Amino acid sequence: MEAQRSESQRSESQRVESERDAIVAALAPVVDGLAATFGPMCEVVLHDYRQPEASVVAVAGSVTGRAVGGAMSEIGMRIVARGDEAGDELNYVTRTRAGGLVKASTMVLRDSTGTVFGALCVNLDVTAVSDAHALLGALAGLGSTPADVPVTAFGNDIDSVVDAILDAHQLRQNGSWAALDRAGRLELFRGLDARGVFAVRRAVEQVAQRLGISRASAYSYLSQARADGAKASDQAATGAALPEGSAMTTDQTSSGGPA
Repeated sequence: MEAQRSESQRSESQRVESERDAIVAALAPVVDGLAATFGPMCEVVLHDYRQPEASVVAVAGSVTGRAVGGAMSEIGMRIVARGDEAGDELNYVTRTRAGGLVKASTMVLRDSTGTVFGALCVNLDVTAVSDAHALLGALAGLGSTPADVPVTAFGNDIDSVVDAILDAHQLRQNGSWAALDRAGRLELFRGLDARGVFAVRRAVEQVAQRLGISRASAYSYLSQARADGAKASDQAATGAALPEGSAMTTDQTSSGGPA
């Protein structure tokens, strides 16, 4: 009976893998068609997240400099980290590290079991459109400054993507690892985890090396950050579940009496 169950599971796993292969193969020609339709300012990238360090299986156009065999971006990391809860991210605006303005859409690929295993991404370089808009605004005397647009780390090498995310965190914190207290260090690991950095193999080791700490310390910080995050989520869920009028004040819930 156990042997039959194992054989059935193996057969189902092979069926799903074949299905995923078929979906990727069917979408590969679509990549060229979409890029040709939208013109030279368009890039279309097909990702297979079963191999995250070389997830690009087809690409047409050149907006982010991707190539077949290249790594997923931090957007892909975020999708992998979210797993089957990940959804499409449509018409968001970001910047490349070179400063180009990109309007992008990322559409996740699912198999018949609902499992996310890849994505089809369409990137439009709208830098010229933005410049023309700014010029027309200046001529009309509007002179408005566009809102800050986040920078997305794109790269064919997964290590360079992880490095770019670490650099961005360091700039936001405006300080070195040594200058952070324990709360700041946990916040750093929590932020990196939320962006999907640790969904990549060897990422913990890479982060540890960049921060100048041991691998064991990095794993410890990551474990504590995840535990704190889970505890906060549980507390939020418990608070939301309390019936109306039953919430307690901070003084009532504190272990001590009046100060």
